[in-house]
Amino acid sequence: MFGSNLLDRRKKTERIADQAWQQLVSAVNSAGDSLRDTARSTGRGTSHLADEAGDRVGAAADEAWHRATRAFDALAGRRPGLPWAWLVGAAVVGAAIGWAAGSAARAVADRDTDLRRVDDIEFVDVDRPDAPVSLDVDRAGPSER
Repeated sequence: MFGSNLLDRRKKTERIADQAWQQLVSAVNSAGDSLRDTARSTGRGTSHLADEAGDRVGAAADEAWHRATRAFDALAGRRPGLPWAWLVGAAVVGAAIGWAAGSAARAVADRDTDLRRVDDIEFVDVDRPDAPVSLDVDRAGPSER
C-alpha cells in the first residue's frame, strides 16, 4: 500500500518517464535476447566453418613445414633417414604371406599323403640273386659294365 500511494503522488511526467524507461529496458532485453540467439546460431555455423578452415590450414601448414625441413636438410647435405615404419610394415606383411603360403603348402601335402594308399606302392627288391639287372657294381659281370 505504501508503494502504490507513493506512485500516485508522483508527477505525471515522472510516471511517463518511468513507463518509457521500462519499455526501453524491455526492448533492449528483447533485442539482446534475439541478438544473443542469432549470435549463438551464427556462432555454431561459423565455428563449423572455422574448424574446417583450420583443419585445411593446419594440414597445409604441416605439409609446408615437412617440405621446408626436407629442403633445408637437402641443402645442408643430410640424407633422409630410412623409413623404418615402412620397412617394419613390409617385413610383417612378408612374414604373414610366408606363413600363409607355408600353411597352404603343408595342407596340400597332407591332403596328397592322405589320398595315397600304402597298397598302391610296389616294392621291388633289386638285390635278389635272380634279378635281371643288378645295382651292385662289384657283382656285375664284365658284359654288364
